[in-house]
Amino acid sequence: MTKTIFRDSPPMTDRVNAYDEAHLGTYLRLLDAAEEGADWREVVAIVFGLDAAAEPERARRIHDSHLARARWMTKTGYRHLLDPRLQ
Repeated sequence: MTKTIFRDSPPMTDRVNAYDEAHLGTYLRLLDAAEEGADWREVVAIVFGLDAAAEPERARRIHDSHLARARWMTKTGYRHLLDPRLQ
């Protein structure tokens, strides 16, 4: 099984990028967890495999930045997924 690699924050580009495409499932999981009111510490343990008690600042940064990107995807980014792709 391949371990997913996460940056501390996703690249904040104006368009959907390769990192976004590779982490769409992660973004959906974060949105679901936020909607359910899940504790962010539990989310980082499950989604990112991080111990929030051991690395609280980093864990919070990873959670918040990826959740922000997930929310951006729901408002703006998804439109780029509908654009025709150039070969």
